[in-house]
Amino acid sequence: MHGTVLRVYSDFYDVQVDGGEVWQTKVLGKLKKEKLRSTLVATGDRVEVEAVDAEQKTGLITSIAPRERTLSRKRPGGGHPFEDVILANPDEVMVVFAAAQPEPHLRMLDRFLVAAEATEVDDIFIVVNKVELIGEARAREMFGLYEQAGYPVIYTSVKADIGIDALLRQLRNHMTVVAGPSGVGKSSLINRIQPGLRLREGEVMDIGKGRHTTRMAELHPLNGGGYIVDTPGLRELGLWDVRPEELSDYFPEIRRHAPDCRFGVCTHIHEPGCAVRVALERGEIHPDRWDSYTRLFHGEE
Repeated sequence: MHGTVLRVYSDFYDVQVDGGEVWQTKVLGKLKKEKLRSTLVATGDRVEVEAVDAEQKTGLITSIAPRERTLSRKRPGGGHPFEDVILANPDEVMVVFAAAQPEPHLRMLDRFLVAAEATEVDDIFIVVNKVELIGEARAREMFGLYEQAGYPVIYTSVKADIGIDALLRQLRNHMTVVAGPSGVGKSSLINRIQPGLRLREGEVMDIGKGRHTTRMAELHPLNGGGYIVDTPGLRELGLWDVRPEELSDYFPEIRRHAPDCRFGVCTHIHEPGCAVRVALERGEIHPDRWDSYTRLFHGEE
């Protein structure tokens, strides 16, 4: 049987096999003997399972498919860095902020986006929740600069049933990592998308300053296909702090113009012939995003 690892605990792995059933598995002994530079089996891995007891739904993982991408920590050991894989094969990162209550801190949103850009996941989108509090038109005014930057933005309200279908279409058949500060309605939004999940407040991934209640990644299957991923925060994965020379790679609107700069290595702060600053002057980069870039470059909050 083929399946996807939903969660890892001790030496056991819950695997949802194709067809939907969840089997409790262990790893075939000979696989453990291979010398590895990475976690043997991680949440999100695609695996093959051989039945041990079909009635009890227990089995052995006999092979692990190559990973397309990972969320991971690298730690030293044995002369080679070891990759501690938290999640295998994520498709997208969903960053959730509220239109109000709490008041959106857009510079914090920029930090979330930088942290997401620093992962191996290419597809990142923003969900602006609680739009019923200020109206969708006002929310679009506030967050329109992110659409200008190139991020898809979905406007939602659980109470007013706004944007839920659009969000469901985005999540369908994807493995989606959820990020965002506390209080923005991540849990209520996910519980609305997947009735019966009953996530507790704090269970869904937070990045930034704050408490992280989840220590291991866990996949929650969605009825329409795909998974919502509950993981440790990106801060814990060492992805929150980015070196200044890497920063321009994590602002898509800056990244688009950087190849046209006069110098191959350009900070876009002071160099002559900088195509990014020309784009800024033409209005192709929003001044608030540029302010976030320069503040982060100089190590300011």
